[in-house]
Amino acid sequence: MKIDKALEAIEALGDNHVATSATTPLREDAFKLSDKEKIALIKDDVKHILETLGLDLTDDSLKGTPQRVAKMFVNEIFSGLHPQRKPDASTFENNYKYGEMLVEKNITVYSTCEHHLLPIVGRAHVAYISNGTVVGLSKMNRIVDYYAKRPQVQERMTMQIVQDLQVVLGTKDVACVIDAKHLCVNSRGIRDIESSTVTSEFGGKFKEDAVRREFLDYIKLDTTF
Repeated sequence: MKIDKALEAIEALGDNHVATSATTPLREDAFKLSDKEKIALIKDDVKHILETLGLDLTDDSLKGTPQRVAKMFVNEIFSGLHPQRKPDASTFENNYKYGEMLVEKNITVYSTCEHHLLPIVGRAHVAYISNGTVVGLSKMNRIVDYYAKRPQVQERMTMQIVQDLQVVLGTKDVACVIDAKHLCVNSRGIRDIESSTVTSEFGGKFKEDAVRREFLDYIKLDTTF
Protein backbone atom coordinates (compact mmCIF):
# COMPACT_ATOMS: atom_id res chain seq x y z
CA MET A 1 0.00 0.00 0.00
CA LYS A 2 2.80 2.44 0.90
CA ILE A 3 4.55 1.67 -2.38
CA ASP A 4 1.35 2.27 -4.34
CA LYS A 5 0.84 5.65 -2.63
CA ALA A 6 4.45 6.63 -3.33
CA LEU A 7 4.04 5.77 -7.01
CA GLU A 8 0.79 7.76 -7.17
CA ALA A 9 2.60 10.78 -5.67
CA ILE A 10 5.39 10.49 -8.25
CA GLU A 11 2.87 10.31 -11.11
CA ALA A 12 0.96 13.32 -9.78
CA LEU A 13 4.14 15.37 -9.48
CA GLY A 14 5.13 14.69 -13.07
CA ASP A 15 1.75 15.42 -14.59
CA ASN A 16 1.56 18.71 -12.71
CA HIS A 17 5.08 19.73 -13.78
CA VAL A 18 6.05 20.85 -10.30
CA ALA A 19 9.62 21.99 -9.72
CA THR A 20 11.10 20.95 -6.38
CA SER A 21 14.05 23.35 -6.56
CA ALA A 22 15.03 26.65 -8.19
CA THR A 23 18.37 25.07 -9.05
CA THR A 24 18.92 21.98 -11.16
CA PRO A 25 19.07 19.01 -8.74
CA LEU A 26 22.53 17.49 -9.20
CA ARG A 27 24.40 14.97 -7.08
CA GLU A 28 27.77 15.95 -5.61
CA ASP A 29 29.50 13.37 -7.81
CA ALA A 30 27.68 14.46 -10.97
CA PHE A 31 30.92 15.12 -12.89
CA LYS A 32 33.13 12.41 -11.44
CA LEU A 33 32.80 10.37 -14.64
CA SER A 34 34.17 11.63 -17.95
CA ASP A 35 31.84 12.22 -20.88
CA LYS A 36 33.27 9.12 -22.55
CA GLU A 37 32.52 6.99 -19.49
CA LYS A 38 28.98 8.38 -19.25
CA ILE A 39 28.31 7.62 -22.92
CA ALA A 40 29.45 4.00 -22.45
CA LEU A 41 27.16 3.50 -19.44
CA ILE A 42 24.15 5.22 -21.01
CA LYS A 43 24.62 3.17 -24.18
CA ASP A 44 24.17 -0.03 -22.17
CA ASP A 45 21.14 1.39 -20.36
CA VAL A 46 19.43 2.43 -23.60
CA LYS A 47 20.20 -0.97 -25.11
CA HIS A 48 18.53 -2.63 -22.12
CA ILE A 49 15.42 -0.41 -22.44
CA LEU A 50 15.02 -1.13 -26.14
CA GLU A 51 15.53 -4.86 -25.67
CA THR A 52 13.01 -4.84 -22.81
CA LEU A 53 10.51 -3.25 -25.18
CA GLY A 54 11.05 -6.20 -27.49
CA LEU A 55 13.03 -4.50 -30.26
CA ASP A 56 15.56 -6.41 -32.35
CA LEU A 57 18.83 -4.51 -32.02
CA THR A 58 20.50 -6.63 -34.69
CA ASP A 59 18.38 -4.77 -37.27
CA ASP A 60 20.45 -2.28 -39.29
CA SER A 61 18.09 0.57 -38.38
CA LEU A 62 18.34 -0.05 -34.63
CA LYS A 63 21.78 -1.44 -33.88
CA GLY A 64 23.39 1.99 -33.66
CA THR A 65 20.56 3.61 -31.65
CA PRO A 66 21.97 3.03 -28.12
CA GLN A 67 25.26 4.72 -29.06
CA ARG A 68 23.50 7.58 -30.85
CA VAL A 69 21.15 8.24 -27.93
CA ALA A 70 23.99 8.13 -25.39
CA LYS A 71 26.08 10.62 -27.37
CA MET A 72 23.04 12.87 -27.85
CA PHE A 73 22.29 12.89 -24.12
CA VAL A 74 25.83 13.78 -23.07
CA ASN A 75 27.03 16.00 -25.92
CA GLU A 76 23.83 17.70 -27.01
CA ILE A 77 20.47 17.84 -25.28
CA PHE A 78 21.86 17.54 -21.72
CA SER A 79 25.20 19.26 -22.34
CA GLY A 80 24.09 22.26 -20.27
CA LEU A 81 24.42 20.21 -17.08
CA HIS A 82 28.20 20.55 -17.09
CA PRO A 83 29.45 23.89 -15.67
CA GLN A 84 32.49 23.79 -17.95
CA ARG A 85 30.14 24.33 -20.88
CA LYS A 86 28.72 27.52 -19.44
CA PRO A 87 29.20 30.29 -22.04
CA ASP A 88 31.81 32.94 -21.32
CA ALA A 89 29.59 36.02 -21.25
CA SER A 90 32.10 38.82 -21.83
CA THR A 91 30.85 42.26 -20.82
CA PHE A 92 31.81 45.69 -22.07
CA GLU A 93 31.59 49.21 -20.76
CA ASN A 94 28.54 51.07 -22.02
CA ASN A 95 30.63 53.77 -23.69
CA TYR A 96 27.81 54.96 -25.94
CA LYS A 97 25.67 55.58 -22.83
CA TYR A 98 22.64 53.73 -24.12
CA GLY A 99 20.26 53.98 -21.19
CA GLU A 100 17.09 52.43 -22.52
CA MET A 101 15.85 48.87 -22.45
CA LEU A 102 17.60 46.32 -24.63
CA VAL A 103 15.44 43.39 -25.75
CA GLU A 104 16.57 40.18 -27.43
CA LYS A 105 13.40 38.42 -28.47
CA ASN A 106 12.35 35.23 -30.22
CA ILE A 107 15.35 33.26 -28.97
CA THR A 108 14.75 29.64 -29.91
CA VAL A 109 14.36 27.29 -26.96
CA TYR A 110 14.88 23.54 -27.27
CA SER A 111 14.79 21.88 -23.88
CA THR A 112 13.64 18.64 -22.25
CA CYS A 113 10.97 18.16 -19.61
CA GLU A 114 12.58 16.48 -16.61
CA HIS A 115 9.43 14.57 -15.71
CA HIS A 116 8.99 12.59 -18.94
CA LEU A 117 12.16 13.43 -20.92
CA LEU A 118 10.10 14.82 -23.78
CA PRO A 119 10.90 18.02 -25.71
CA ILE A 120 10.05 21.58 -24.70
CA VAL A 121 10.06 23.84 -27.77
CA GLY A 122 9.43 27.56 -27.79
CA ARG A 123 10.75 31.11 -27.69
CA ALA A 124 12.46 33.17 -25.02
CA HIS A 125 12.39 36.96 -24.80
CA VAL A 126 15.11 38.53 -22.67
CA ALA A 127 15.68 42.16 -21.70
CA TYR A 128 17.90 44.27 -19.48
CA ILE A 129 18.58 47.90 -18.64
CA SER A 130 22.28 48.68 -18.46
CA ASN A 131 23.76 50.26 -15.35
CA GLY A 132 27.07 50.84 -17.13
CA THR A 133 27.76 47.34 -18.47
CA VAL A 134 26.55 45.63 -21.65
CA VAL A 135 26.85 42.06 -22.92
CA GLY A 136 27.19 40.81 -26.49
CA LEU A 137 23.84 39.99 -28.07
CA SER A 138 24.81 36.43 -29.00
CA LYS A 139 25.78 35.77 -25.38
CA MET A 140 22.16 36.22 -24.35
CA ASN A 141 21.17 33.51 -26.83
CA ARG A 142 23.96 31.28 -25.55
CA ILE A 143 22.89 31.69 -21.92
CA VAL A 144 19.34 30.70 -22.85
CA ASP A 145 20.64 27.69 -24.76
CA TYR A 146 22.91 26.64 -21.88
CA TYR A 147 20.08 26.46 -19.35
CA ALA A 148 17.77 24.86 -21.91
CA LYS A 149 20.17 21.98 -22.54
CA ARG A 150 19.37 20.00 -19.43
CA PRO A 151 16.34 18.22 -17.97
CA GLN A 152 14.20 21.22 -17.08
CA VAL A 153 11.06 22.73 -15.65
CA GLN A 154 10.15 25.89 -17.55
CA GLU A 155 9.67 27.99 -14.43
CA ARG A 156 13.17 27.10 -13.21
CA MET A 157 14.74 27.75 -16.61
CA THR A 158 13.18 31.22 -16.74
CA MET A 159 14.57 32.06 -13.29
CA GLN A 160 18.02 30.66 -14.07
CA ILE A 161 18.35 32.80 -17.20
CA VAL A 162 17.46 35.98 -15.31
CA GLN A 163 19.66 35.17 -12.32
CA ASP A 164 22.67 34.43 -14.52
CA LEU A 165 22.32 37.65 -16.51
CA GLN A 166 21.89 39.63 -13.30
CA VAL A 167 25.29 38.36 -12.15
CA VAL A 168 26.93 38.91 -15.54
CA LEU A 169 25.60 42.46 -15.91
CA GLY A 170 25.82 43.48 -12.27
CA THR A 171 22.21 44.67 -12.19
CA LYS A 172 18.84 43.42 -11.02
CA ASP A 173 17.16 45.02 -14.04
CA VAL A 174 16.73 41.85 -16.12
CA ALA A 175 13.58 40.14 -17.39
CA CYS A 176 12.68 36.99 -19.27
CA VAL A 177 9.46 35.60 -20.76
CA ILE A 178 9.30 32.10 -22.26
CA ASP A 179 6.41 30.75 -24.35
CA ALA A 180 6.83 27.05 -25.09
CA LYS A 181 5.04 23.86 -26.02
CA HIS A 182 5.60 20.79 -23.85
CA LEU A 183 5.34 17.50 -25.70
CA CYS A 184 4.58 15.78 -22.40
CA VAL A 185 1.27 17.70 -22.62
CA ASN A 186 0.91 17.84 -26.42
CA SER A 187 1.77 14.23 -27.32
CA ARG A 188 0.81 12.22 -24.21
CA GLY A 189 -1.50 12.55 -21.22
CA ILE A 190 -4.16 15.11 -22.13
CA ARG A 191 -2.68 15.35 -25.68
CA ASP A 192 -3.65 18.99 -26.16
CA ILE A 193 -1.66 20.01 -29.23
CA GLU A 194 -2.75 23.67 -29.13
CA SER A 195 -1.75 24.68 -25.60
CA SER A 196 1.52 26.35 -24.68
CA THR A 197 3.04 27.46 -21.37
CA VAL A 198 4.13 31.04 -20.62
CA THR A 199 6.48 31.83 -17.73
CA SER A 200 8.09 35.10 -16.69
CA GLU A 201 10.66 36.45 -14.29
CA PHE A 202 11.00 40.20 -13.69
CA GLY A 203 13.85 41.73 -11.72
CA GLY A 204 14.59 45.25 -10.51
CA LYS A 205 12.91 47.97 -12.56
CA PHE A 206 10.96 45.36 -14.53
CA LYS A 207 8.76 44.87 -11.47
CA GLU A 208 7.41 48.38 -12.12
CA ASP A 209 4.18 48.33 -14.14
CA ALA A 210 5.30 50.84 -16.80
CA VAL A 211 8.67 49.18 -17.44
CA ARG A 212 7.17 45.71 -17.53
CA ARG A 213 4.47 46.89 -19.95
CA GLU A 214 7.10 48.45 -22.24
CA PHE A 215 8.96 45.13 -22.37
CA LEU A 216 5.81 43.16 -23.09
CA ASP A 217 4.87 45.61 -25.85
CA TYR A 218 8.31 45.20 -27.46
CA ILE A 219 7.98 41.43 -27.71
CA LYS A 220 4.64 41.82 -29.50
CA LEU A 221 6.27 43.72 -32.38
CA ASP A 222 6.20 42.03 -35.78
CA THR A 223 9.75 41.08 -36.77
CA THR A 224 9.04 39.44 -40.12
CA PHE A 225 11.65 40.54 -42.66
